[in-house]
Amino acid sequence: MKREKFGSRLGFILISAGCAIGLGNVWRFPYITGQYGGAAFVLIYLFFLLILGLPIMVMEFAVGRSSQASAALSFDKLEPKGSKWHWYKYGAIAGNYLLMMFYTTIGGWMFLYFIKMASGKFTGLDSKAIENEFSNLTQRPILMTVCMIFVVILCFAICAQGLEKGVEKITKIMMLILLVLMLVLAVRSSTLVGAGEGLRFYLYPDFGKLRENGMKEAIFAAMGQAFFTLSLGIGALAIFGSYIDKKRTLTGEAVYITILDTAVALIAGLIIFPACFAFGVNPGSGPMLIFITLPNIFNAMGGGRIWGTLFFLCMFFAAASTIIAVFENIISFAMDLTGCSRKKAVFFNMIAVIILSMPCILGFNVLSGITLMGGNILDFEDFLVSNNLLPLGSLVYLLFCTSRYGWGWKNFMKEANTGEGIQFPKWVRAYVSYILPLIVLFIFIQGYWAKFQ
Repeated sequence: MKREKFGSRLGFILISAGCAIGLGNVWRFPYITGQYGGAAFVLIYLFFLLILGLPIMVMEFAVGRSSQASAALSFDKLEPKGSKWHWYKYGAIAGNYLLMMFYTTIGGWMFLYFIKMASGKFTGLDSKAIENEFSNLTQRPILMTVCMIFVVILCFAICAQGLEKGVEKITKIMMLILLVLMLVLAVRSSTLVGAGEGLRFYLYPDFGKLRENGMKEAIFAAMGQAFFTLSLGIGALAIFGSYIDKKRTLTGEAVYITILDTAVALIAGLIIFPACFAFGVNPGSGPMLIFITLPNIFNAMGGGRIWGTLFFLCMFFAAASTIIAVFENIISFAMDLTGCSRKKAVFFNMIAVIILSMPCILGFNVLSGITLMGGNILDFEDFLVSNNLLPLGSLVYLLFCTSRYGWGWKNFMKEANTGEGIQFPKWVRAYVSYILPLIVLFIFIQGYWAKFQ
């Protein structure tokens, strides 16, 4: 069966960026930035994004493009004879399914909040009533299940249309609308009365504030966010490498994707911080910033219902772009491993993902008595992906591309630097072979240290 290809370079960049651009950019990044004192944290984050995320992204793309397969078969095709690198395919497959076991629920929340905001359900509610809206939602498993199933069917239906006519076409439109809407919201937020203080907090580095909030903790948080924001280590990006031609070097493409991913995170901050300061709200108020704090702000803002509707549409697009990208990877796993058609892979995986998403939904209500490692089911699933499969998977890709016992440095460099564009520098060999694996291992251990401290 002939492998599908992207119709355009823009499609590849926007879809790969869409996979990386998720709720971590527009949800987690702003509240972590708020927690650790604003602009000084952003600079540390950008530094780690460059030295951590970018090299591993290039390696994932190189493995995908050279093997012309998903992570289900890419290691089998490239590994030295008799080696066991292909065992990691099960880690990659597990990572994609686990991510969707809770991400589809959050995608359902975003869709529901978009509908609620558009229909005026928050209009006239005080802050306590808005807080109750979210806690009431988590106690309604049937409503959450309906929203989750809608998101799963919608995103699989897009994937069923094929790579070019479905995934590429829809994600391109969605990502362009997302960028335009976020820019409009950033301009509106920045022109609010009292927004200047928020812009100063966000854009003017104050390392004194960073020290007040804990320099060590801020560095760990910046490393974690830079590492996790790009969805590295589970083959979610490698699949798109397998769909592109060899006209461009992979480092150049990875730079564009990283810039796009970072731009969305930074624009999200321009939406949230000026609005928080304009209405006297703590910008470091944690994950509930999205579901409780921001609806309150939109309620107090002129034309807030319109701005709130646009914001939650952005949030839904950010979630859906990641879900579509990961579904494409899951479908490709099934097609590569079994040789089945795309339609059959879509049908069986759609049922599987709906069933696998149920524990997360029930973890807030029917199964709320179950705690795993000190958290609910969603927290546990997130921990398994973010603190285990992403760092350990990234370590596999790093070692596979740099070790003579794996694919090897020469093969990696040849693939990464084929085509026109920015070359992957030879002088970073020692860093990516010895230092970067230790940093990734440190992030893995730090995740457990923070969890059990």
